[in-house]
Amino acid sequence: MPQDADVIVVGAGPAGSATALHLAQAGLEVVLLEKTTFPREKVCGDGLTPRAVRELALLGQTGLPWKRTTGLRIHVGRAEYRMAWPDLAGWPAYGMVVRRAQFDAWLAAAAVRAGARLLTSVNVREPVTRRQRVVGVATKDGREFRAPVVVAADGNSARLAVAMGIHRDPARPLGVAVRAYFTSPRTDDDWLDSWLELWDGTPGRSHLLPGYGWSFPLADGTCNVGLGLPDANRYRDVDLRDLMARWLATLPASWGFTEGNRAGRVMSAALPMGFNRHPAYARGLVLVGDAAGLVNPFNGEGISYALESGRYAAEAIVAAQVKGLASRAAERVLAGYPERLRAQWGGYYAIGNLFGKLIAHPAVMRVAAHYGLPVPVVRMFAHRMIAHLTDTPPRDGYDRVINLLTRIAPKA
Repeated sequence: MPQDADVIVVGAGPAGSATALHLAQAGLEVVLLEKTTFPREKVCGDGLTPRAVRELALLGQTGLPWKRTTGLRIHVGRAEYRMAWPDLAGWPAYGMVVRRAQFDAWLAAAAVRAGARLLTSVNVREPVTRRQRVVGVATKDGREFRAPVVVAADGNSARLAVAMGIHRDPARPLGVAVRAYFTSPRTDDDWLDSWLELWDGTPGRSHLLPGYGWSFPLADGTCNVGLGLPDANRYRDVDLRDLMARWLATLPASWGFTEGNRAGRVMSAALPMGFNRHPAYARGLVLVGDAAGLVNPFNGEGISYALESGRYAAEAIVAAQVKGLASRAAERVLAGYPERLRAQWGGYYAIGNLFGKLIAHPAVMRVAAHYGLPVPVVRMFAHRMIAHLTDTPPRDGYDRVINLLTRIAPKA
């Protein structure tokens, strides 16, 4: 059949652009389709953890101008705990904060510089199949793009996956987040803030709300402020905007998280977590990032896993091309991509899925935070576990315990 590229990537978010960039660097002809134009907003905390920073370095993107972060500052009641990003052999000792509107446009441009062909305002409607195998995509304006492999980086909607019968696993977590930008003096800080207790009035004398809150300082004079719920189905009837407003009313007015300082809309989105859509490869369709449900179930962070899955997917596709894309040998190579994801993250996500079920109960979160975090060893273990930062081979006790737990846990 005629083809327009070696690979078509649908969606130019972090997962799609990273996949396209890696493929283009390997010499493959890539068409990257994006339904909107840049810049565009995405509901996200805008935080790049050390995992994400490392992936950008592996893409050859270093010396980036965005604001660096020192670590995480946890608020529990009146207590405050600072946990710096750990100094590990395999990871940078810093994170970054950058608006997704800026980050996504930058990453897509990097893919173009590497040789990918980016087409914007292209709304993909459905996959094109031949003998039940994906051979391209059709757009809403009647065009078709053909390639022997299609990468679905179309986010939580996962339209291509659904069309191929790959549905969300209801047993896996689906979180939800709401966020807004506020002009704030806290923009000068270099710590990410997180609240493990959310109250709808006076702390300790009102209702304890589910989930966790955050404030991430940006370099443009604003903070990204929001909250996340670990189980969207459990709190389906919760008004997220009202929930956030009630929580923000409990914070000091001097921080500026008030309606008068809000810069832009309050936006919300689902968080597909813990491999909640699988398999990540089937019949010519490769799922990356949110389309595969790769958000961290411990903390709702998805950018690093989007970037990392893009690298794994690209490596599988490059190896399959050597065998001859769409050949039986190439299919066996591509079928190994989901297994690599499970080998890398399956145990960790299984533990995280259980963690998410526990903290969906506000009382459980409160007890764990009040009695666990004051203990330095517990605090550092939790920080390393939730941030998913360990060295392999292990260099200290935290590495050994976390690596052991994720290795022996049943794979998600």
